[in-house]
Amino acid sequence: MATQEHRDELPVDLDATGYVGPYRFPDNSRRRIPGVIYLVIAAVCVLIWVLGRDSSPVVNVGWLWAAGALTVLGAVSVTSGWRMHVDERAALVAAQQAVGFPVGHASAQQVWRGLRSRPTWRVLCYSVEEPPLRRGLVLVDAVDGHVIEHLAEENPEARPPSSDRTAAPATPPIDGAISPDYGNG
Repeated sequence: MATQEHRDELPVDLDATGYVGPYRFPDNSRRRIPGVIYLVIAAVCVLIWVLGRDSSPVVNVGWLWAAGALTVLGAVSVTSGWRMHVDERAALVAAQQAVGFPVGHASAQQVWRGLRSRPTWRVLCYSVEEPPLRRGLVLVDAVDGHVIEHLAEENPEARPPSSDRTAAPATPPIDGAISPDYGNG
């Protein structure tokens, strides 16, 4: 019997490598589907308990405990299935307006906040200068588009152009290392 190697693969709707055109980020409202399934199974558990509690040795209070747990999981899944009305392009526009400087390079990443996992765009943006002199981090709500938080600061990685290019002072080597500048450590 030949053994086949199992490999993890992304679902087709999440695999962006073979897609041509603008990529559309999957919507979180798909979380409602398993939530409804959990609620239906919980209702079936209650129905089995009601119909079989006196006539079956297999049906006991455990069916009610399972129904309760499934109801809680179902309610969390249904209420955390937020429909995203703001895509990454709209989040980038909101981020540029929030930081207050013209944006050059930027990237948006979807993250989730809170117990109910509200979708949020985290946008990192840099100013248009080369190298960028300012940078910003903006959190944009993916449900209603309002800016939750933003931070704009001078870019500490940017060095202003200077004609005086002096080298940084050398640091002594780690103890025990041999260096021609410092002799035996």
